[in-house]
Amino acid sequence: MQDADKNLNAASSIEQRTRLAGDPHRPHYHFLPPAHWMNDPNGLIQWKGKYHLFYQYNPYAPLHARIHWGHTVSADLVHWRDLPIALTPTLGQADADGCWSGCTIDNNGIPTLVYTGIHPQTVCLASSNDDLLNWQYHPANPVIQNPPNALQAGTGGHFRDPFVWKENDCWYMLIGSKQEHTGGMILLYRSSDLLHWEYLHPFLLGNASSQEPLWTGAMWECPNLLTFGDQRFLIFSIQDAQGNLLYPLYASGTFHDEQFTPNANAYERLAYGNCFYAPQIMRDAQGRSIMWGWLMEKRSQARVEQAGWSGVMSLPIIVEPLSQDYLSLKPAPELTSLRAQHWHIGTMDIESTKQLLHENNLPNRLEIIAEYSLEQPIAFALTLSPDTQEHLSIVYQSTPQRITVEYQQADIRAEVNQQYDTITLKDFADRVLRLHLFLDHSVLELFVNERYYLASRIYLQSTVSMSIDIFARQGTIHVNSLDIWSLASIWDNLA
Repeated sequence: MQDADKNLNAASSIEQRTRLAGDPHRPHYHFLPPAHWMNDPNGLIQWKGKYHLFYQYNPYAPLHARIHWGHTVSADLVHWRDLPIALTPTLGQADADGCWSGCTIDNNGIPTLVYTGIHPQTVCLASSNDDLLNWQYHPANPVIQNPPNALQAGTGGHFRDPFVWKENDCWYMLIGSKQEHTGGMILLYRSSDLLHWEYLHPFLLGNASSQEPLWTGAMWECPNLLTFGDQRFLIFSIQDAQGNLLYPLYASGTFHDEQFTPNANAYERLAYGNCFYAPQIMRDAQGRSIMWGWLMEKRSQARVEQAGWSGVMSLPIIVEPLSQDYLSLKPAPELTSLRAQHWHIGTMDIESTKQLLHENNLPNRLEIIAEYSLEQPIAFALTLSPDTQEHLSIVYQSTPQRITVEYQQADIRAEVNQQYDTITLKDFADRVLRLHLFLDHSVLELFVNERYYLASRIYLQSTVSMSIDIFARQGTIHVNSLDIWSLASIWDNLA
């Protein structure tokens, strides 16, 4: 690491966070860097009881350029402490133009980063001998210089985001890539020493010509393989042919004799909404699979540059198998430690409109758990709104089975834009609907019955005198319970 970059991180992180703390769109209980640019989570690992999160980082400006690996650590999954930058692009090395995404592994007691160097896209290693604080670039880099010869022409140079795990005394690696005019693909490699890698075959191939049951894109990146006994879930993120970032998918199946066999249900969407991308998952000492994803900005580059920061990390999400084909997603229970003021509303029936809560200066940092009985065809909206024409609504419709996040926000010219994000509830037969909502300034995360997850970026201009209402659009709405908490900031004690 170059000393200038280390000093930039260590000396200025508190000053930068303090300077930006008053931004009304900057989250208060999600992790994000002190300032400037962040994208993919990287290198997730629990080391000596602490959770380490690395991330794609530009410490100089809020744009995707000269990518480093930022580094933060937590003892509780909630409060984070900035650590020195882990990886810095270095002239004359394989990562001279950027240190792109990858993972962290425990190599017989030596923490080792496996990451993407660019340009061209290659696989590099770095290791630490001081508990993940400082990292040494491996002299053998790059350990994989290019895609397999037979496939190289069709990849267009896309060959990135190594995911490494150990099984049967062998190291295996997945790499994201593409086949021109065919679709995305994940490649499988094998090694005995992390230095010499043998290409085996495609782990999974996509088909960009098919739109059913959903489109799987033209390029795949950021692969993760989850193991639950004999069950495997391959997670990856997709792009279109123009490089636009779309959404993460997963495929369930089995892995035997170095072959991945997908189940018949093919692909499922991991996250809904307009901003969640490039998730990475780690296994902690409790045996939990914990996921973070990058929450992208959805405002103009001019507004981002004016703000001085871009990118937020999602909340930590517990990922478990729900069945042979589906995953369960729910917020990490440690987040309950942030709860402050509490409002509880018991059972009630609503036939038109019910104002549930109106508080002066209600903070724009809320957690809401609402449970409804689904005994008849109904449609309703749970709406949060300041005393302006702006609002945010969670809308449920039983026909079709759908949840929509509708938001009407005023832009910088005070003009109002109506937007929405939708979850289609597939094979949904539950008798109770449970909405678990987190609102943190410009970030919304919604968990539905621990099966569906949606994330949105919403930039309301006004955040005071917030009210919470339920509007019945069809039928009588049977509310079993409603709990609302204000949540504390994790940055109140920066020093």
